[in-house]
Amino acid sequence: MTVVGIDVAKASLAIALITPAGQARRKRYANTAVGHMELLRWLGRHADGSVHVGVEATGGYQDAVALALHDAGHTVSVLNPAALEAYSRSQLRRAKTDPTDAALIADYVRTQAPPRWTPAPPEMRQLQALVRRLDALLDMRTQERNRLEPSATIVRPSIEATLAHLEAAITAIKAQITAHIDQNPTLREPRDLIVSIPGIGTTTAAIILGELLQITRFASARQLAAFAGLVPHLHHSGTSVRGRGALSKLGASRLRKALFFPALVAMRYNAVLRPFAARLRAAGKPPMVVVAAVMRKLVHQIYGILRSGRAYDPAHA
Repeated sequence: MTVVGIDVAKASLAIALITPAGQARRKRYANTAVGHMELLRWLGRHADGSVHVGVEATGGYQDAVALALHDAGHTVSVLNPAALEAYSRSQLRRAKTDPTDAALIADYVRTQAPPRWTPAPPEMRQLQALVRRLDALLDMRTQERNRLEPSATIVRPSIEATLAHLEAAITAIKAQITAHIDQNPTLREPRDLIVSIPGIGTTTAAIILGELLQITRFASARQLAAFAGLVPHLHHSGTSVRGRGALSKLGASRLRKALFFPALVAMRYNAVLRPFAARLRAAGKPPMVVVAAVMRKLVHQIYGILRSGRAYDPAHA
């Protein structure tokens, strides 16, 4: 099988191709719709048989090219940058340029055979775009609020005007998210299931759906917790190394952030998680450890209700 590695930047694609016979080719195209079509034609000329393409996940810049390759019938794997970095260290690579990164990705695909990526349905991808835009607007509002108090009098009207604009934009995009979910049963039904969990509101449910995309991507609740970066990272070795455990934080940071305040609410009102948090506090666990544990339990509850299709029931939580 021909393998292809693509190092994705905002404006360009660095491509490395390795045929089954070991022949290597390199190319560069623009990361645009025209560039993607040129890439597909180039693959048609030089690929020998079926093609497995590896694309590094780079903050969304890979989405369009990965979708174009998938729609053209190629096998596509969207790769975790941390996995590629670890693989690079294992190969003792010293150079880091776009062409060498593309070659590394191609070699990773050839030796590791990563799983095939399947894009989510359009309505789920649209929801993800909407909730990520909401997240960006909320961050901008926080930044402007932090600037307001210590600002000079002469600039306060400008900051207040920006805050008013951001408030209007946040209100508008929240309404757009609600309308988008209500118009799509594949989103409305899981949203209604998620908000049945005490502690989770409609905005958080939308963010959860936008980040998870499809619950069928995850084989278990533990896998979903790992995706959210809510599994412990232990640092033990032999008899002398006994590092403190911590969250791995290798997963979806937006999902983890979205679950923080719902966990605080769940510690008071969720019939299952309230006594769970109380037991941890009684055992002397630090407050943030308790919150993280409740966040992980919320992930398990979310997984359970989405996989079963049944609303939250404390008797089965």
